[in-house]
Amino acid sequence: MNTPAPTPSSNGTNGSHGALSTRFSQRFSLRLPVALAPMALASGGALSAACAQAGALGLVGGGYGDLGWTRREYTLARQLGAAAQAEARIGCGFITWKLDEDASALDWLLDQADEALPRALMLSFGDPRPYAARLQARRIPLICQVQRLEQVPQALEAGAEIIVAQGAEAGGHGMNSLNGRATFTLVPELADWLAAQSPSTLLLAAGGVADGRGLAAALALGADGALVGSRLWASAESLAPAGAKAQAQASTGDGTARSEVFDILRRKNWPAPYDFRALRNPLHRQWESRIEALRAAPEAARATYDQGVAAGDFSAAHATVGEAVGLIHDCPPAAELLQRMAEQAQTLRQA
Repeated sequence: MNTPAPTPSSNGTNGSHGALSTRFSQRFSLRLPVALAPMALASGGALSAACAQAGALGLVGGGYGDLGWTRREYTLARQLGAAAQAEARIGCGFITWKLDEDASALDWLLDQADEALPRALMLSFGDPRPYAARLQARRIPLICQVQRLEQVPQALEAGAEIIVAQGAEAGGHGMNSLNGRATFTLVPELADWLAAQSPSTLLLAAGGVADGRGLAAALALGADGALVGSRLWASAESLAPAGAKAQAQASTGDGTARSEVFDILRRKNWPAPYDFRALRNPLHRQWESRIEALRAAPEAARATYDQGVAAGDFSAAHATVGEAVGLIHDCPPAAELLQRMAEQAQTLRQA
């Protein structure tokens, strides 16, 4: 049985930061109320285990559900976590609409022995209800990411214990500019809604949280914690390419854009209303105002993109970061990043 780990008390026992103790940190025996975003091809086993060891919830980026990748990285996360006595803080996340096409990676995860099951499983971008019964049968807490208030009832129907409110500032995939919400307004509105409709459901903020100020702000807005992507994407353990990380450190928050360009170039058939935020490099700028032309005849642009990926040329290849990229100036180990975040947030919470 996948039983919960012991719950720390609100005064900061079990190594938790007292000023940062929340329902989320207590629920998962965390030292700070942070979860690693399960970023496809970036949140691998080493990063997930490093976050878990540092006291956060480390979600492996199962992403598009590639069985071989998920098996390798989740196994590595558990091996490294066990060595550091942190495997109880390791989970996984998937893109829901892709699971609808191929759920073999999820099947493999759910076939694990009780002690090797993910501590939590996050589903994003699609209807989680078809997977609810299987997760409940294995007693795996479900985390559902939403971008609009109207998506929440469906997530609750699926049995979500945690809702992630993702603002359009976030890197990678999210709601397009027509439908997306800002983290700063979505989180408190959703906090109020949950308090009235489903008070036991936990809430995490996502999108733009890259330091202790962002974490403290998320808590002040009514969240129980934060899901952190871009800042941990730019860490030593992240599987993101070194050239992409270097480009991110040289950018500012003005440097990203949300569009369909890189999904078309990467041959990713994402459904509306979702698109992709990354650094706005020369190849993106060439096509961002000609989306329909790119979609109609993508071959030449795809060849340029593929060559950029092969050569590590990020004037063509993409760097997946959100608007918080302007707060990224180095690429240290994840434990150092999380310690900085915790200390800054704790100081602000106590002020």
